[in-house]
Amino acid sequence: MLRICSWFVLALGLAGAALADSIDGTLRVVDGDTVDVAGVRVRLHGIDAPERDQPCTTLSGQNWACGDWVTRRVHDLFDGRAARCTPLDVDRYGRTVARCTVGQRDMGQVLVQEGLAYAYRKYSMAYDLDEKAAVIADRGIHGFIMDSPARYRLTRIEGRSAPDPDCRIKGNINADGVRIYHLPGQAFYERTGIRPEKGERWFCSEAQARASGWRPARR
Repeated sequence: MLRICSWFVLALGLAGAALADSIDGTLRVVDGDTVDVAGVRVRLHGIDAPERDQPCTTLSGQNWACGDWVTRRVHDLFDGRAARCTPLDVDRYGRTVARCTVGQRDMGQVLVQEGLAYAYRKYSMAYDLDEKAAVIADRGIHGFIMDSPARYRLTRIEGRSAPDPDCRIKGNINADGVRIYHLPGQAFYERTGIRPEKGERWFCSEAQARASGWRPARR
């Protein structure tokens, strides 16, 4: 029994040592908060950027592809540059969660300061003040109307997700292929079913539905 415990402690120590090693190499941007460095897929610690397909709405009501815009901005800032990443954890998708520096600058902090990502307070408060400053300045994504990336992931159709209790707007596609959203209380809300396999989905806000290409039901 003592021998087994000793082996387990040794294994934990070796895993911790491996995790502590830095990852150095040329950085390739995957999306707003995910990069490849030296062949390792890295999820940046402490931030959460819009998903690549995530829409938003301008204050004037114009639909905008925020997720794609963020990815392109991060690419322009960091792609192809030398990076050093310090591993902190491994997420459920097998990605290394790490804090990365490029040219002595904390990449996560830069992205939050520029309004290209949110501070992911669920996991870290490191960038809390950076986000608050970006919000005050309406910088980047803070100048748009959009759901948080976490909420968007909950409602994005992946052939498996159930609607969040707070996301009750029904995005229906009629026989002519027209995308129409129904609010609770409208005439056809109760009889409207959602078929994910047909591309139908649930929304958390009218702004999200409009930005995704759905129009409101007339009654």
